[in-house]
This record gives sequence, structure tokens and C-alpha cells, in this order.
Amino acid sequence: MREKCGIFAAKTENAPKKAYYALMALQHRGQESAGISVWKYKIRTLTGRGLVSEVFKGKELTKLRSNIVIGHVRYSTSGALNETQPIETSCCGKEIAVAHNGTLTNFLPLRREYEKKGVKFRYSVDSELLGISFLCHLKETGDEFEAMREVFNEVRGAYSVAFLFDGKILVARDPVGFRPLSYGRGDGHYFASEDSALRLFVDEIRDVRPGEAFLISDDIENKVLVKERHHHCVFEYIYFARPDSLLDDVSVYKARLRMGMELAIESPVDVDVVIPVPDSGRAAALGFSQISGIPYAEGLIKNRYIGRTFIMPGQFYRELKVKLKLSPVREVIDGKRVVLIDDSIVRGTTMRRIVGLLRRAGAGEVHVRIASPPIRYPCYMGIDIPTRHELIAAFGNVEKVRKAIDADSLAYLSVEGLKRAVGKEELCLACLTGYYPEWAFDF
Repeated sequence: MREKCGIFAAKTENAPKKAYYALMALQHRGQESAGISVWKYKIRTLTGRGLVSEVFKGKELTKLRSNIVIGHVRYSTSGALNETQPIETSCCGKEIAVAHNGTLTNFLPLRREYEKKGVKFRYSVDSELLGISFLCHLKETGDEFEAMREVFNEVRGAYSVAFLFDGKILVARDPVGFRPLSYGRGDGHYFASEDSALRLFVDEIRDVRPGEAFLISDDIENKVLVKERHHHCVFEYIYFARPDSLLDDVSVYKARLRMGMELAIESPVDVDVVIPVPDSGRAAALGFSQISGIPYAEGLIKNRYIGRTFIMPGQFYRELKVKLKLSPVREVIDGKRVVLIDDSIVRGTTMRRIVGLLRRAGAGEVHVRIASPPIRYPCYMGIDIPTRHELIAAFGNVEKVRKAIDADSLAYLSVEGLKRAVGKEELCLACLTGYYPEWAFDF
């Protein structure tokens, strides 16, 4: 699985520079491209492929002087790789820049409807549809909030979105609240996919409510326009969000710690040492250790300097990539019975190689514990989960997966244990249960 984009918006002094640092803090949500749009009598946008530090090097930011900005880091779920965000599009005589985190489930039928009305699209990415829909309804209603209400009623799927137009910013979170979005106030007004990016600038922070929109021009207004049952993506808590983020009043770190605690209660094992898969399994492994009383140790060291594009064909090179990325600490592993903790298993290939690393480092037994339930279904709301036939747990039982990864035992956290760990009932669990929120597909 891959992270799914991050957005930022602000009205403040030195807005482009602050956007740069905020996007650095959101880099984990997307490494394919980055971009910033500002308003200076018109929209000006600078985007590029690569990490934030690669896109905005040298004096690029000095070209974007403004007190109003939106920004984006991308991992693509739709559209071409070169369709970096924010994107600029136009409709009804107005230009707009769009930064979007999520996926629209009714993108294709709705796009066809607009094309029949004569609307011309510039991009294949679904994010453009949000800007087109907003501008069309703005022309009809003459009011930004009423226009956004119509977008909520028309567009389905996941979208935390920031629009830049006419010297204004409109920021909104879809009525179900699939993807996270936070608002901070201090020396200006700030919005970001995670509050950890806002704490760089302000202390007064809260979650944007599902169905809520903010309009920032000379002043700021906000309204909850549409109310639906909240379905926050559970994998934000399991894996995607930064551990130091607070999502809908839940500490991501504490949720992951409790996942490990619940896992130790549900699936105990008689071993000598608890080892996490870095970095994704670290908090859960600590929780597992605390409840079980089994010592925790860093048995795998992660090489943080392997390039993003390190892709090589063939089995030998795939194995080499794992060895370069993770190195076992033989003194921790040799002769020990190990329980290996990770957040999830997707295809199973990486886990099998990690188990093999531990065995070659002298582990007597390798037991695997996963701090989430089996992933059995694809996601249509903005998480890049492979097709169902690629998911190792989709059609097989736990024993089949255990054999495939060559572990001595395997256990997953239950759905109920996951809910207890997060402490919320209002979660989207579709990739685990196959039950998709009705609102996202009501078209």
C-alpha cells in the first residue's frame, strides 16, 4: 500500500515558505510530486516531480510571493504521473487551482455529464472534476458555500480539498470524512491533511468536520453544509498518518500502541523477544511487549538512504533490495524465538523475505503478529490497495498465508480489537470487511 497525498492551505505572511515546510512535514503522504499555487493578481503555480526538497530547490520559492497559498504532495491514485498538483483549470469564465486528497467514486459518469454540457477538461485526474463542479455551481448560485453544498450533493467518494480562486481559498472535507483534514489559527489561518504539519506554526488546532467548508478572503467563515455518518479511513490510524498526529481527537501513536496490546491479548505466543518491522510496526510492538512481558528489541535496522526509485528486475535483485533496506541485528536474533510485529500484510512477498532474513540471522522460530485484520478487499476512497486477486489474504485462510510467508505461526488483530484500539465506531473498514459506505456509491 502507498500513502495517498497531502494538502496544505494558508493565508498568512510568507505563505509560500510556510507551505514548503508544511509539505515537508506531509512528505510521507506522497513522494511522486509536489506543488504550490499562490494568488498574486492571478493564480501562479509551481510544481515538479520528486520530493519537496527536489522540486523547490534554489530560488524557486522567491518567485511565489503571496500571503495566500495552497500546496500538495502526491502519490497518484488516478491520472497521469505528470499531472502534478495543484492543478489549474477553468470553467464558466473563472480560473481555479485545486489540491485534493482522495478518490472520487463517481468521477467517470459525472465527467461524462459535464462533457455533454460542453465543459472541456484539461486533465485525466479526478481532482479536476471538483474544481469544475464548484465553478459551475458558483455561477448558478453566486455564493461559495451554496456552490460547495451542491458539490457535496453531487460528487461521491473521498475528498479533502483546497480551492484557490479570485484571491480566496475554500477548503472542505467531504460529508463522510474519509480523509483527514485539520484547521489551525494563530498568526493566520492554516489547513493541512494532518495536524502535525500545522504545529510548525500554530497551537490552536482542530479537525475540520465532515461536510464542513471554510472560506478565507478578507475574513474567514465556516459552515457545516451536509451531514452524513462519519467513516474515517481506519488505515490512517494503522499506517498512513504520522505517529505524532491527532486524527479526529485520537492520537495515532496511542492507537497503534493499543493495537499491539490488543494483539498480545488475543494472540499470545511463547517467545524470547518482540521485534518490530521498522518503522510501521514499532508502536504496536511496544504495546505487545508491555502486555506480554516479553522483551522488546530492535532486531531489524532500516537503511533510510535507499532511493525511492530503487527498482530492479529479477528475484536476485528483489532479495538484494530487501537486504539493503533492512539489516538484521544478529546479536538480538541468533538462537532466539522471535515474534515479528507489523501493521499489515498486503501481497505477502515482503513479509516472506523479512522472515527469511531473520532465519538466516539465526532465529530459532519466527512468529508473525499483524496489528490489523487481513486485507481482503480493494479501496475505492483513495488508498492504493492492489486488486483483490493480488491480496494474499483475499481468498485464503490464515494457515495458507502462514505457509506462504514461511512463519512458524501467524495471527491478525480482530476487527473488534482494532475498533477498541482506535476507540471509534465511525470507521471505514471496507478493505477489511467488504462493506463499503453507502454514501460513496449512491449515484
